[in-house]
This record gives sequence, structure tokens and C-alpha cells, in this order.
Amino acid sequence: MKKRLQSNPAALHLGLMLALTFSTGVIDAVGYLGLDRVFTGNMTGNVVILGMALTGADGLPVVGPVIALVLFMLGALVAGRTLRPVPAGWSHRSTVLFGVVGLILLAAAVPVLVIDDPGEPVKLAITGALGLAMGMQAGAARHIGVKDVTTVVVTSTLVGLAFDSRFGMGPGQPWKRRAGAVLLIGLGAFAGALLLQVHIGLGMGAAAVITLVVALLGHVGRPHTP
Repeated sequence: MKKRLQSNPAALHLGLMLALTFSTGVIDAVGYLGLDRVFTGNMTGNVVILGMALTGADGLPVVGPVIALVLFMLGALVAGRTLRPVPAGWSHRSTVLFGVVGLILLAAAVPVLVIDDPGEPVKLAITGALGLAMGMQAGAARHIGVKDVTTVVVTSTLVGLAFDSRFGMGPGQPWKRRAGAVLLIGLGAFAGALLLQVHIGLGMGAAAVITLVVALLGHVGRPHTP
């Protein structure tokens, strides 16, 4: 298995980043539907919600999006500080970061599993934890450098899919990975919404398991240097 994973690092990394894109869809569904309309992976959505909420629009949260934004940036900062000293690609530090992300997601699920009706402070703490995890994930994915798969956003992927297409008189493109990223984040949101109907903790648990498996496979398949 180890030799097989190491035989094609580019394909392995693409598959792992697509898996994380799916898990981001799950987490964003949990945040938006279960934590008072807050995105913890898609920060564009939070900025838009926050901008509308500041006008006094009814029912839109302010504190949650701010917490998610700040902690997301903190997570990306941690990833940058951790990975900057090493070359781009998967390293031991990448494994550690993705492992920490998975553990944070698991920890975030604990309060909703042990508390029947968590109050607003608990929900905000979970929002912060998810934002921190998604920021770290996005930073680590950026360092691995799989083109068109950021794991947390697909807007630029959609632009590339249309702009570089034959219909846009483009030269052609890696459309399968772009379409796959868009499809998987949507499927992740679909799965997250279904899991939320059973229990809010299930989505976070599922995303945690996916992330930990990604960390394991990426670690096993990483190139070894003497």
C-alpha cells in the first residue's frame, strides 16, 4: 500500500484535497444550519452575511461571523508559521497540521454530544473552533499546492471552469478536478444537512474522521528524502 501511495504523489494529493473539500461542505452545512447561519469554511459567505447584518437586517448574526473570521485567519496564520520553513508539498508538518485539524473537529463535537441544549456561548465556542480548524486546513492545503482545489472555496474554480472552457474560447483545462471540487463541496453540504437532521455532532464527527484519514494517507504517501 505504501509503495502504491508513493507511486503517484500528484494523484494522491489531488484525491486527498478533494476529500477535504467534501468535508468542508459538511462543516459549512453544520455551521450555517446548526450554528445560526455562520460559515466556518467559506469566509466569503461570512463577509457578505456580516455586511448585511451591520445594516440591521433582521435575523442575521454579527458575533458568530466575526468569531469565525478571526479564528479562521488565526488558523491560517498558524499554518503559515508552521509550514513556511519547509518546501511546498506534503511534509511531516503537513501531517501534524491535518491531524490537529481532525482532533479540533472531534473536540468541537463533544459539547453538543454531552449537552442536550447548548447555549449561545457554547455555540460560539464551537464556531470559533471550527473556524480555527478550517483556517489551518486551508493554509496546509495551500502549501501542498494542488491547482484549483483550495478545499474551502469554489468561486475561483467556477470562474476557471467557465473562462478556460471551449465555450469561453479557452485553450482547454483540467475540468475534471474543477468540476469534482464544485460537486464534492455541494455533496458535502448535502450530507452535512442530512446528518444534522439526526444530530449536529455527526457532521463534525464525519468531517473529523475524513480529515484524520487524509492525514494518515498523506503521511504514508509523502516522499521521503535521505
